[in-house]
Amino acid sequence: MVERKLERERVITLARGGKALESKKYIGIYRMYIIIWMSIKFLWKIFWFQKLNRIWDQETERKWEKLLKELATEYRQRAVYLGGLLIKFGQFLSSRGDLLPSSFIRELEGLVDRVQPVPFEYSKGIIEEDWQESMDKYIASIDEDPIASASIGEVYKAYLHNGTPVAVKVQRYRVREIFQTDFKAMRVVFGILNRFTIFGKKADLPSLYKEVVAVMSDELDFTMELENGNYFRKRFENHSNVYIPEYFTDLSTGRVLVMEWVEGTRVTDISFIKRNDLDREKLARTIFDLCVEQFVNAGMFHADPHAGNIMIKEDGTVVVIDFGMVGKVKREDVDHIRSMIEGFIIDDYDRVVDSLREMNFLLDDADTEAMKKMMRRLVSMYLSEDMSKMDATVMNDILEDLQDFVKDQPIQLPADYAFLGRAASMILGVLTAVYPQMDLVSWGKPVINEWMTGSQSKFGFYKNIVKETGQPLLSLPRALVEFLEDGDKEREWQQTKQQQTLWHHFYFFYAAVTFLIGSTILVASFFLPESLQEIPIWVLYLISGLSFAGTFLFSWKHASMIKNIS
Repeated sequence: MVERKLERERVITLARGGKALESKKYIGIYRMYIIIWMSIKFLWKIFWFQKLNRIWDQETERKWEKLLKELATEYRQRAVYLGGLLIKFGQFLSSRGDLLPSSFIRELEGLVDRVQPVPFEYSKGIIEEDWQESMDKYIASIDEDPIASASIGEVYKAYLHNGTPVAVKVQRYRVREIFQTDFKAMRVVFGILNRFTIFGKKADLPSLYKEVVAVMSDELDFTMELENGNYFRKRFENHSNVYIPEYFTDLSTGRVLVMEWVEGTRVTDISFIKRNDLDREKLARTIFDLCVEQFVNAGMFHADPHAGNIMIKEDGTVVVIDFGMVGKVKREDVDHIRSMIEGFIIDDYDRVVDSLREMNFLLDDADTEAMKKMMRRLVSMYLSEDMSKMDATVMNDILEDLQDFVKDQPIQLPADYAFLGRAASMILGVLTAVYPQMDLVSWGKPVINEWMTGSQSKFGFYKNIVKETGQPLLSLPRALVEFLEDGDKEREWQQTKQQQTLWHHFYFFYAAVTFLIGSTILVASFFLPESLQEIPIWVLYLISGLSFAGTFLFSWKHASMIKNIS
């Protein structure tokens, strides 16, 4: 119905010369009415669905999925029609697995930021207004048909007077005015959600609204994109197979961005790859290394790495463009993430929860005990799987499981980490298209191993775990009891990960016991000789030495096992 209505509006637009209805898009009251009314209608439909379907069976689930798809489809169609913030907000929502159902998100993932271009006269006016000069003073020629047209900017190919080809990105006509209006409408919508729905209890909506405004406002300021582009150009200047286009700072302003023109095509153009006899595995590995380096280390990462923003040249060089949307991994958060991984390895979920709290992932009403039980169950499930068979499909399944887990818990991802998950999902799609046979485990294992020990001394990570000896001593009896009580686990004894879990406790336990025996006997031989007159002193030294040798052996075996896991 919505699609037919929009089509009817487009027909009327054409009949009236494309002016009457198109002009409505710039009327603040009209835009606010459309956005707020659409949101209220969505909430009303959800409310009545829940009222009419008290019994949740398979048929109800099917109807629910159908309803969510219809709502997401209507949102996507309205976003394409109105443009502005709705497109960018839809892309933002597609990263929020902690808030929205996966069926709704899947529909929004198809929301492509491509809109009808504005007349070139508008873009030329903006260029000359910002340059305070005639465009002809710097530009020898320009193609008036944009090569790309999005909700925020138009991109044109032009030539400088010295013959240098450049890409000129110009902010879309009246886009700031449109976004400011849409921000007001969204504020009303967030207020309704916060006061009248369960979202107000499950999420910190005022903070979420501020994040949306901050992220979108940065995209409206092209000087931010210029700084981001120069940051990535410097960061990857030593990567021979990666290229970041150069920016012309003297011609770039808050609404105009001039950058080097690079000949190439999108990275998923398989015919181009075959025509130029490029190695698809090498190409995929370059993209993998490029993105993982951004995702696991402190600093900014490209938050919109879809196939259109990753290009390849004829020689196989990977070119990354469009740095309007970026996220940031904080240096202190890298340490917190390492601490979380250590907590998972040594079965210390208090440490995991503390790290999540330090990273501002947890809401005030978080039930941490329920969270720890859920995490322990989730980790046990994956430990029972053969992770050596991991591929892009398995990784997507894991990401979806994590989204479901986060959505059901009092966890709200900061915008940067929501974008990180979205970026990781995009890269998996690109890698699958370029080289479906990729081995994520073998590619990622050395990177993660180096990352775990990177900011510390060579064995710093293992030393941190060894300091937690007391924790496995306490958890060993519980682990053994759980193992003996569960008959299914006995039948799964041959599975590698189950063995690793039990051997982890075993090595720690006997390393501590042998150290305790050796230390006790050694101290006794020096300070209590009268109580040991019946035993030759060399026997005590031998037992003590053997005990310490056992400590060294068990500690070495455990360190080797941990290294293999990481």
